[in-house]
Amino acid sequence: MALRRSLSRVAMSAAATALLLTGAAPALADGHPTPPGDRFYQGLVTARGGLQLHTSPTTGSEVIGFAPKGSVVDIFCKAPGETVDGNPLWYLLADGTWAWGPARYIDNIGPAPRWC
Repeated sequence: MALRRSLSRVAMSAAATALLLTGAAPALADGHPTPPGDRFYQGLVTARGGLQLHTSPTTGSEVIGFAPKGSVVDIFCKAPGETVDGNPLWYLLADGTWAWGPARYIDNIGPAPRWC
């Protein structure tokens, strides 16, 4: 069961990476991708000590960034990943780099993000 779950996570991460690398998100002049409708969704970081940002939607993946508590982040889309404190959703963030953050610690500002 654990092997199946791990393989599923690897496949999901690979699929998200492939989607990004195939040009599904064309770049703007400032390096940010353009989501459908030419806008990002936004969220407020609520994690007490701030939020570590990862290369894939699991806490075991490499940490590549940090968002302080109270910061507003740009969200490209949401996807299922490792469950964090009861919430299985992760957001793909686009604040200068692509990184995943657990939705458990990001409150939506406005509408919920679309699915990846």
